Amino acid sequence: MPEVRRASVSVQPNRVAAVQMVSGHDIGQNFAEAERLLGQAADMGAKIAVLPENFAVLSMRKMLEYGLREASSDAPIQTFLSEQAAKLGLWIVGGSLPIAARPDGSSVPDHVRACCMVFDDQGKQVARYDKIHLFDAMVEDAQGQYRESDTFEPGEDIVVLDTPAGRLGLAVCYDLRFPELFRKLREQGAEWIALPSAFTWNTGDAHWHALIRARAIENQLWMVAPGQGGHNSERRRTYGHSLVADPWGRVLTELDEGPGVVTAELDMERLYEIRTRMPVWEHRRL
Repeated sequence: MPEVRRASVSVQPNRVAAVQMVSGHDIGQNFAEAERLLGQAADMGAKIAVLPENFAVLSMRKMLEYGLREASSDAPIQTFLSEQAAKLGLWIVGGSLPIAARPDGSSVPDHVRACCMVFDDQGKQVARYDKIHLFDAMVEDAQGQYRESDTFEPGEDIVVLDTPAGRLGLAVCYDLRFPELFRKLREQGAEWIALPSAFTWNTGDAHWHALIRARAIENQLWMVAPGQGGHNSERRRTYGHSLVADPWGRVLTELDEGPGVVTAELDMERLYEIRTRMPVWEHRRL
C-alpha cells in the first residue's frame, strides 16, 4: 500500500473536511482538481473528506456512458477514490458518481444510480448510498428545467456507518428537502450527516442555509455539506457555500464560491451535551 501522504501532518480523528469544487465536463481535469483538494484536506489534518455531488462527471450526457463503466471492471471513478484514500491515509465520502447497477448487482436499464460511496483510509469501499430523492423542478436560471428522473433511478436504502469521526449518515443534495429521511438517519444512530450537493444558485440562495440549519437543529447532529460552487458551464451556476453546521444549528465554517476546502472538528461531547440538556428526541409525540 502507498505511504500516507505526509507523515508529519497531525491527523485529528474528528476533523472532517468539506471539499468544494467547480467541476466541468472534462473528467480528467475534475480528477486533477479533486486530487489537489483532497491533498489539501489531508494537509489540514482531516481524517475524513467529503466531496461534492457529481465531482467527476457533471454532464448529464455523459452519465450513462460513465455509469456503464462504473458497473464494469473498469470503474475509473471508484478506482480514483480508492487510490486517493490509500495514498493520503484519508477516509473519503465520494460525493456522488453514476453507476448502472443496483447494490445487488442487477443492471439499471437505460438509467443510472447516483451513488455516494465511502472509502476508508486503506482504500476499501465500506458503504454505498444511492440517492433517494430526484430533482425534477423548474428553476428560474439559464438551465430552466432539471429532470434527474430522466437519467437516474432512485435508491431505496438508508445508510449509516461507523467512522473515526462518529456515526455517519449519508444523504445527497435534494434529499435535504425531506426531513423524514434525516429522522430515519437519526433513528439509526447518526451523529453527523454528509450531504454532497450541487445546488443551483437560485435554490441555494433561497434555501441552502435554512434547510441545513433546520436539519441540524431538528435532529441534534452535525451537518457537513460540500457543494459545487461556481460557473460550471455557460448555462449552469451552482451555489457553493460549503459548510459545517453544529448540532445547535451554528455554521462554524463556510466557503462561498470557488474551489477550496473547509474543515471543522466534530465535538461529540458537545453533541451529547446538547442532546442531554434539550432531549427533544424523547419529547416526540407523533
